[in-house]
Amino acid sequence: MKQIIQDLKSGETILEEVPVPQVRAGHILVRTHCSLVSLGTERMLVNFGKANYLSKARQQPEKVKQVLQKVKSDGLRPTVETVMRKLNDPLPLGYCNAGEVIAVGKGVAEFKVGDRVISNGHHAEVVCIPKNLAAKIPDGVSYEEASFTVIGAIALQGMRLINPTFGETVVVTGLGLIGLIAAQLLMANGCEVIGLDFDAAKVDLAKQWGVHALKVSDSTDPVATVMDLTGGVGADGVLITASTKSNEVISQAAQMSRKRGRIVLVGVIGLDIQRSDFYEKELSFQVSCSYGPGRYDEDYETKGNDYPLPYIRWTEKRNFEAILNAVSQKRLNMRDLISEEIPLEDYGKVYNNIDTAKGIAYVLKYPATATLEQTNVVVTEKNFQGKKGVLGIIGAGNFTKAIILPMLKKLNADTKYIASARGLSGTTTAKKYGIANSTTNYKDILADNDVGAVMITTRHNQHASQVVEALEAGKHVFVEKPLAITRSELSQVMAAYKANDGMLTVGFNRRFSPFIQDAKKQLGEGNTPINVIATMNAGFIPPEHWVQDMETGGGRIIGEACHLIDLITFLTGSLVESVVCNAFGTDFEENTDNASILLRYRNGSQGVINYFSNGSKAYSKERVEVYSQNRTMVIDNFRQSKYYGFKSSGMKKSQDKGHHEQFKRFLESVKTGGTPTIPFEEIVNTTEASIAAVESLKTGAWVRV
Repeated sequence: MKQIIQDLKSGETILEEVPVPQVRAGHILVRTHCSLVSLGTERMLVNFGKANYLSKARQQPEKVKQVLQKVKSDGLRPTVETVMRKLNDPLPLGYCNAGEVIAVGKGVAEFKVGDRVISNGHHAEVVCIPKNLAAKIPDGVSYEEASFTVIGAIALQGMRLINPTFGETVVVTGLGLIGLIAAQLLMANGCEVIGLDFDAAKVDLAKQWGVHALKVSDSTDPVATVMDLTGGVGADGVLITASTKSNEVISQAAQMSRKRGRIVLVGVIGLDIQRSDFYEKELSFQVSCSYGPGRYDEDYETKGNDYPLPYIRWTEKRNFEAILNAVSQKRLNMRDLISEEIPLEDYGKVYNNIDTAKGIAYVLKYPATATLEQTNVVVTEKNFQGKKGVLGIIGAGNFTKAIILPMLKKLNADTKYIASARGLSGTTTAKKYGIANSTTNYKDILADNDVGAVMITTRHNQHASQVVEALEAGKHVFVEKPLAITRSELSQVMAAYKANDGMLTVGFNRRFSPFIQDAKKQLGEGNTPINVIATMNAGFIPPEHWVQDMETGGGRIIGEACHLIDLITFLTGSLVESVVCNAFGTDFEENTDNASILLRYRNGSQGVINYFSNGSKAYSKERVEVYSQNRTMVIDNFRQSKYYGFKSSGMKKSQDKGHHEQFKRFLESVKTGGTPTIPFEEIVNTTEASIAAVESLKTGAWVRV
């Protein structure tokens, strides 16, 4: 299928060939008929892509601060690689989609195949959309009109925050697409509407609807005009839908407001607010968030958990439905907003001239001949017949692109497939790294006899089931940590491993770092108990991030602290016998990312893991201390080590967390049939210890492994 993307590195807008996504639980698959080009938002993204590196940095000062902090903690080279990787990730454009349901995922009851729907889907021939981000199109409303729904919901949410009453006067500053829809909504609500814009054509259109529209110029005073039209009282509300870096808009909004007036920002403007403008009139100011309640809430949008209507009357989905109903009842005129309808293949007519586009809205029309079943796209023609160690990668997220693929490229690995949920990420990644196929159906990989080994880098809750499937398909398996997030999942993996001949390893890369390998060598092969303290300055991740979700990510102890458990297991040469965990604060349940874990090993060694998220980013992310027979080792962030009481004084080199050596050994084992890179017994023990640490939080007691 075809999809429009923005290349942030080159600035080019591209119609890319990508595989059709698979429908997922809680989602619907939609074949697009029309999508709306939002000139304001998409112009901003296109111009950002075209800007040079210095201009990009100036537009994102907060990102620059993050980059500088990363340089301090991780060094220049890893930071530069991270920044360039981000710029290599294309942006999918578009968020106003109208089409027909062609598949319904598990748990979706309100939609069926054949329904006409709108969604916030991208400019793509097929989109996979959560059920709460879609709404049915009423009879009598065309796909073209319906494609305005999401933009309409943005305007509607801004109006709801203004909370206008019948007869009030509201100023709409900026008569672009959102402003023109907002003006119609306000009039339908019984308000007197004053519209301000620099574009005469938009002003004239607003006047046709009954708006007191004014073309702003150097010779006009918007504040004086509003005061005249309101008899010197001022506007009850000001809805700002303009886009400008100037602070003048917010100042004018305050000056034209009545005492205790309301100002709501939907657009993007300068916000250097003068206290005196707001103080004397006791004005209220609020920023509107997109389509309405539910936006950016993982539980609502991704998991499909609706807010109860009696308490949250207008969610983003219900705002969609309200806009569609208004169009159906002829209270909203979307037809007059269409400047031109353009076939998808002629997308360049808009995007190549987006800076000078004079229209209000452009509707992209999609061909009826789109292929809806093609889940695999051949990116590069290659012959893998007879080769050993051919790889298939399931998952095209940040870790895959940042770590795994650069390492595999250096090791000249033969990769036949990369699978991604939506297809775009996998396709662009396949192009960059010379991977033969991009697929949205990972079962294609499992069914291909050319593929000898599968690498799994999906979300944590998918690891165990995909490992089981891969082993049962006769593949060797590398899975990113964790192996499993529950004991039940671990049991299923153990059964599949014992019943099949495939090799299984987990991405516990720290043990392969040259710093840890050298430390192990210096400690010797004896079974003398040692003490190890491993600290991870993990950094803050918002509670709504999927890693923090116990069902999806398993939490950060199971999801990341497992690295340190495996590292200590390697250094001690023993298995964990029991675990106790204590969390920061006094009120915690099973999930925390500020905890200390104490590990008791079978040979008498003990390990202490301090996993903290409340430290400074300027400090090293990881630090390992080893105490043994009057000797001490300190390994700082896998960049340098210092030994005390040993013949060696330590080592210093570029940061190396062991990824290269890990993948090198894995590929060699796959090709030659050698021993697993990590003993299966240790993998299981580390996984059990991670789960036991979380269980210990609930009881406050030691848990045997």
